[in-house]
Amino acid sequence: MKKRVMVLFGGRSSEHEVSIISGATVAKLIPKDRYEVLLVGITKEGAWLLVPSVESMEDGSWKESKTHVVLSPETDQTLMLVEGDRITRMGVDVAFPVLHGLWGEDGTVQGIFETAKLPYVGCGLLSSAVTMDKFFTKIIVDSIGVAQAAYVPVRSWELNDMDAVIARIEGERTYPVFVKPSNAGSSVGVTKAHNREELKKGLLAAAVHDSKILVEEAIVGREIECAVFGADDDAFAGGVGEIVAGAEFYDYDAKYNNADSKTVVGPELPEGKEKEFMDTAVRIYRACDCFGMARVDFFLEDGTNRVIFNEINAIPGHTSISMYPMLMEHAGHPMAEYIPELIEMAYRRR
Repeated sequence: MKKRVMVLFGGRSSEHEVSIISGATVAKLIPKDRYEVLLVGITKEGAWLLVPSVESMEDGSWKESKTHVVLSPETDQTLMLVEGDRITRMGVDVAFPVLHGLWGEDGTVQGIFETAKLPYVGCGLLSSAVTMDKFFTKIIVDSIGVAQAAYVPVRSWELNDMDAVIARIEGERTYPVFVKPSNAGSSVGVTKAHNREELKKGLLAAAVHDSKILVEEAIVGREIECAVFGADDDAFAGGVGEIVAGAEFYDYDAKYNNADSKTVVGPELPEGKEKEFMDTAVRIYRACDCFGMARVDFFLEDGTNRVIFNEINAIPGHTSISMYPMLMEHAGHPMAEYIPELIEMAYRRR
């Protein structure tokens, strides 16, 4: 009997559109001879809808669905399909969240799955939460002695006294600096400040996305990403890739809208650095208690060749330009192979 896999996509975050593309990619590659695929889309307003087909995801018509989906918190792994006054119950065997950003990659839906005792793909509640929150990721990475950008933490309520915040930042860091919401993905809300006025604008922009803000030193160097797959002692790194941004830095627009941005799989690196990136990525993955998959991002600093940690993504993108599937395929693990492996790993966690 086929297992029923619920592919969950969309979501309320600023990465809603990217999640739809990633979700469609994953859904197409789940082996239909082994699994029954159930598509559930979350609108920007937070409605869970039963989606008829991948084609409706691609043309946007999925949002016209009249059937709402409710995951029962009772421990029976049951979905309730609600259409008007009619409620139909349907069992589901495993959830495959393909959600990026807040309310999906941050432990929130993982908590729902845990309550329902529903096996699910990817990082657990704790690891999803701490890897989404850059502030707490930094604390964990500090604990294992991995180099990372120095930073000044800022709370949004502190911006009521903007002059005091800017004075504190300028007392600890020199321009330029990066201003980042602690909880955001795809570089949403990230700005680079070269002076006091840009810093003020960047802080206000970041505060739109989160109440915790990081002001980081600007690392000058190459942007390197590493795919990690597996769990516990079986976790391994699937090679490294380089981001060549088509703008001053790799923000959301540069990533998805700038044709000059490029990804290079297997770039030329100084001797020994590829292994250092891969080993360090696995160390961070394990320290954050990751499971299934994650992408770990670094800098290779100009002049020193230091490996410097940047951030980690618990549900990496699966679009046509996403680095994670490219790296895994380059390492001999194409999506068609590792996606069913992720589904089976969901049962291993239980």
